[in-house]
Amino acid sequence: MKDGFDWMQLINPEFYINLQLGGVPVGIYVVLFIVFAETGLFAGFFLPGDSLLFLAGIYSTELLSTVLVLDGDFINVFVLALLIAASGVVGNTFGYWFGAKSGTYLYAKEDTFWFKKKYLIQSHEFFEKHGGRAIIFARFLPIIRTFAPIIAGVVGMDKKKFMLYNIVSSILWSFTLIFAGHYLYELFIKEFDIDLKSHIEKIIIGIVLITTVPLILNALKGNKVTEEEFKKEATDDDDNENPGIFPN
Repeated sequence: MKDGFDWMQLINPEFYINLQLGGVPVGIYVVLFIVFAETGLFAGFFLPGDSLLFLAGIYSTELLSTVLVLDGDFINVFVLALLIAASGVVGNTFGYWFGAKSGTYLYAKEDTFWFKKKYLIQSHEFFEKHGGRAIIFARFLPIIRTFAPIIAGVVGMDKKKFMLYNIVSSILWSFTLIFAGHYLYELFIKEFDIDLKSHIEKIIIGIVLITTVPLILNALKGNKVTEEEFKKEATDDDDNENPGIFPN
């Protein structure tokens, strides 16, 4: 940062992974917080989730050495993925609690930089289509994964069922991306003599495109619930004890 701080760094996952404070690496703590924030705070939708985890797999040894020094390549990747999965579980749990306590407030809240009601509506539609499994699917979809646990809390999803989906989805998400990043990096080095660390920008763009395609396709369908319809549906749900979004 010799040339000064560039705000565009905030959307670059490599910035967080290599971040140092007073010369002390803090990347692992920042990564864990971002995973928590993206899945537990509605303000976290703009954070680089999937690309961050993929790059964390590439930098797994450097990240984990900040808190633990473990012998063995596999164990380093495994422990890192486990820590991130745990952070995701805590984040989703917080989001569920927030949704359960603040559902009515979110319905009435006006749009701000940090909060967009359309994302809440899109997440609601996602739940209507997939039910409880939406917790698992949402983990791999930017924006939706931020609001999914909040919506689960708003509609009163059974706590035990939510925690089951929460744990399964967190493990699948973290282990898939962390292991993919780590072992694809090794594969490209050994087989093609290509250092993926030299192509970070391309990797980020590729992951962003792959993870946002489902959202773009869904938007192009045009079968959206309008805000007025959403409010009416929420009102109707208030008149019933069971909104019927989740299967028994």
